[in-house]
Parts: sequence; C-alpha cells; structure tokens
Amino acid sequence: MKSTMRMYSAAARTAVRRCRLTLQRCLPMVYVCSPFSGDVAGNIANARKYSRYAVEQGYIPIAPHLLFPQFLNDNDLTERELGLHFGNVLMSHCSEVWVFGEIISAGMDAEIRRAKRKNYRLRYFGSDLKEVSKDA
Repeated sequence: MKSTMRMYSAAARTAVRRCRLTLQRCLPMVYVCSPFSGDVAGNIANARKYSRYAVEQGYIPIAPHLLFPQFLNDNDLTERELGLHFGNVLMSHCSEVWVFGEIISAGMDAEIRRAKRKNYRLRYFGSDLKEVSKDA
C-alpha cells in the first residue's frame, strides 16, 4: 500500500511540475466586460466579437455573460446575483478587465467598480474595437 502511495505522490508531483511549466507559457486571461441585458441577441453577438478580438490580440477571453445565462436565469434576481458572483471569481484570475462599448450597463458598472477597488488593470474599447481613454 505504501509503495502505491509513493508512486501516486511521485506521479502527482510530476504532473504538478508539468502544469506549472505549461502555465508559464499560457496566454494571459482578460475579463470581457460588455452589456448583456436589453438587446440580448445583439449583446451576445457583440460579446462574441469582443471575445474574438481578445483572442486575435493574444489573450484568453473570459466572458461570463456568454456562459452563465446558458443555465442561470438572468431575470431571476437570485440567479443573476449568483452569476455576477461567479463572474467576480473569474475576474480575480484575469490579468486585465477590458470594457467594451459606449454604454455602461448597471452590471458593467458594478464590475468596473470592483475592478477599480481591487486595482485590476482596466482598458476601454469602443464597439469598433478601438481602444479609448477611460475619460472619453
């Protein structure tokens, strides 16, 4: 039994070492902050466009509003809050927060305020994918 445990521990240590080496070469993750509610179909299309742009810039996009509405009801306040919490957890693993579009929704405003409070790097982009000043 002990030899099996030692073999498992050695295999686990090797796997962890390999993962660390792989993670050092990974692309950085960015949190995609853009509207969801309102024109849901249009906003989903835009979030996909913004995510694609992040990939083209060499980043891994994290767009919770493309994932969580697949199984959480955005119209149910409790489920919406849960989705926002999940998004906050994911945001904490991203190197930057990218804010897209000319309109800042209430959900986006909460994400931006959290990012500022946590001192995350924020970048702002118009819907045309051009980076803009945050004061614009």
